[in-house]
Amino acid sequence: MTTHIFGIRHHGPGCARALREALERLEPDIVLVEGPPDAHSVLPLLTDPAMKPPVALLIYAPDAPAHAVYYPFTTFSPEWQAMSYALTRNIPARFIDLPQTVRLAQEMTASKDETSEMPVAAEVKAGPEMLPAADAVAEATPGTPSTDAPAVRDDPLAMLAEAAGYSDHELWWERQIEQRQNANDLFDGILEAMTALRADLTPKDEEEALREAHMRQGIRAAEGEGYARIAVVCGAWHTPALAQRDDAKGDAALLSKLPRTKVSATWIPWTNSRLSWRSGYGAGVGSPGWYEHLWTTTDRMGTRWMSRAAQLLRSEGLDVSSASVIEAVRLTEALAALRDLPMPGLDEMHEATLTVLCNGDEAPMTLIREKLEIGEHMGEVPPETPAVPLQRDLEARQRRLRMPASADYKDYDLDLRNDNDRARSKLLHALRLLNIPWGEQEHTGRALGTFHEVWRLQWQPEFAVAIIEANVWGNTIETAATAAVRDAAAKADHLAELTELLDRAMLADLPGAVDDMLVHIQARAAVSADVRRLMDAMPPLARVARYGDVRGARAERVLPVVDNLYARIVVGLPLACASLDDDAASEMVESIERAQQAMDMLQRDDLRLAWQGALRAVMERDGAHGLVRGRCCRLLLEKGAMDEEELRRLAGLTLSPAVPAPEAAAWVVGVLRGGAQMMMVQDGLWLALDGWLAALDGETFVALLPLLRRAFADFEVPARRTMGEKVKNLHHAATAAMATEAAGGTVAEERARRVLPVLAQVLGVTYDDTNH
Repeated sequence: MTTHIFGIRHHGPGCARALREALERLEPDIVLVEGPPDAHSVLPLLTDPAMKPPVALLIYAPDAPAHAVYYPFTTFSPEWQAMSYALTRNIPARFIDLPQTVRLAQEMTASKDETSEMPVAAEVKAGPEMLPAADAVAEATPGTPSTDAPAVRDDPLAMLAEAAGYSDHELWWERQIEQRQNANDLFDGILEAMTALRADLTPKDEEEALREAHMRQGIRAAEGEGYARIAVVCGAWHTPALAQRDDAKGDAALLSKLPRTKVSATWIPWTNSRLSWRSGYGAGVGSPGWYEHLWTTTDRMGTRWMSRAAQLLRSEGLDVSSASVIEAVRLTEALAALRDLPMPGLDEMHEATLTVLCNGDEAPMTLIREKLEIGEHMGEVPPETPAVPLQRDLEARQRRLRMPASADYKDYDLDLRNDNDRARSKLLHALRLLNIPWGEQEHTGRALGTFHEVWRLQWQPEFAVAIIEANVWGNTIETAATAAVRDAAAKADHLAELTELLDRAMLADLPGAVDDMLVHIQARAAVSADVRRLMDAMPPLARVARYGDVRGARAERVLPVVDNLYARIVVGLPLACASLDDDAASEMVESIERAQQAMDMLQRDDLRLAWQGALRAVMERDGAHGLVRGRCCRLLLEKGAMDEEELRRLAGLTLSPAVPAPEAAAWVVGVLRGGAQMMMVQDGLWLALDGWLAALDGETFVALLPLLRRAFADFEVPARRTMGEKVKNLHHAATAAMATEAAGGTVAEERARRVLPVLAQVLGVTYDDTNH
């Protein structure tokens, strides 16, 4: 009986290739791999032809799906190659790491202990990814020295690289492992190096000790079953600990009485970018796209890589000739020869690409880095992979609506008059209600209520957990979204939250949720005395009432609620605007603007007249804040409910010396808030404003200047310049008019009589002095 321990680095093509060759030489009768034993039931799917890496094992607690971990794999992962070797030869294959039934139970217990000490319960979220022995291969910043024990434990490869004279352990690994021509003694060397590094170290923490004890028990179990050639594949850091298996009783005692919880396992698609350490993945690699190229390409690797780079640049409209590709390949080979390397590596490819294909320009290199060196390739899992019912329903809808999940961004311009596009929109809105933001709605500058929606979609692997969490609400998208909306409505604190939720439920076409929402809104509105909250609630209701028919929704069901709310707003608004401080006045103005936005969408004359009457009452109320009065004045002016003469009269009264300067300034801010175009033609307002500013004493002017500057801050620079010219010209025109009036107009008329004959001669017309 022999037990062979192969220490590996996760996601390394050179290490994976060396492991595969070692296994073929050894011909083991059982393969033990560091991984979650909870996933044994889904391991046979690994060899299914429909399984296309990168993929990840997802282990989660069915009763608390937020507690979940991922184990990512791709074709060049040594664990993947080990399991594939065993399963394709009908050799027993086992995962031997500490089960997630224990690790998740410990996590859930710890989270309960933490939240029990907190006044408010905190939601515990799963980490982004977890990999077997992630601590053994955690990536450090290239060039970071390892000078103490924790650094050696956390990143042993960096320590070895530093000992070999490399500041970048990624470069050391590529040259020592990925470019190694003969890997026969690789794993013996790894075991020897790790044994030396761990000679004076104890396990880092209790979890590491538990994991290594459980793996040793897994090896002992295989030895006890009589297997003659046992292959153990684990993270390099653990190899010395697994080689020493003398203390069986100690391991058994350590593993006794551990908490456990129920878990489920499945496979989910993964992406190359999520294999990158840049994504936050502790066991990630710098360039998964490059590593995949090394694994899949057997000859002329440099030529094929440069051809792919050239093809990518050409697809973006950049000119790259075949001669440039040839020259770049020659440069990589020359660089490798100068550096005494057996073959060009990524650094050589990078330098040659930048120099020859990109002509020294870093911008195209960003594209190559994102699309080629990292990539966004997304894996696939077989249809028979275990999944919750909600996942199956979503997959069926994706197929029916021709919306495949993709790691790349994809834009959809949906015409809501089309049945298929409308169904797509409803699905995306329903998923957002379930906290699955597959799509983000883009704002294209089109007016609200058009028949188009523009969405940008990108599938994220983490949505797998979100779907499992959402399955608690129902087994289909519609039933789950309906239940989630009902629950959110029951927890809503304000009327505006309910109306926004109603709008989202209408967009998702959830009739069951809409009925409940209307009941909640009517009940909450009947007891709400806060006019500002009522106004905040209006825009979502107006969108539903105005545009619901585009989606086939019965918008008329909302109209009684709209009428009731506007009636209460009209009655209560003047009183609600009394005795407001500056902050409350700003909030009131925002609420009034929301109500005006809703009124513009509704386009109902009966409501418009009542609403404008309420605005006029506020505008003329002496106790109202100047900012609110000014804003009401501007809204009435924009809607044609106030003419220039009335604005001039109101400006003269408000900007008179009898009105305190801060109140007058606030009124000015309210009037000027909004677009500058309409205010250009209000000569009376500008003359009153000019006169008011001129009459201010220096100290008051300085105190009000920041407020007035904020009033003009929303205007573009050309608009502000035009306003200044207008005020200057108005002042000159007024001065000339006063001089003319003082002279009785005789001088101007006499001079005009002298000019008219000359003008008539220039224009070639007959001048009649009697009909001038």
